[in-house]
Amino acid sequence: MPFLAASIDAAYMAGMSDGWTLQALIDAGMSVTGGCLDCHRHQKLDLPALRDRFGADAPAMEWDLRPKMKCAVCGGKRITLTYSPDTSPKTLR
Repeated sequence: MPFLAASIDAAYMAGMSDGWTLQALIDAGMSVTGGCLDCHRHQKLDLPALRDRFGADAPAMEWDLRPKMKCAVCGGKRITLTYSPDTSPKTLR
């Protein structure tokens, strides 16, 4: 896990015992971007809204989310998901 920030290690380990949950992704500062393979549109998912709709403990692995998704533009169901850590600069103390 060298590419993940040290501040998310605990959330990463807790979230990965049975796979990510929506709350674990939020706590770890992760973002998830959905991409349509049909029209090539991409959109960052609103994780807090998904948590509010499906619950904090809802599974958030690719195989859990992808079957529930479709493109808002073309209606395509061929969706890819990209999980990314927070890479914004951190202040040093």
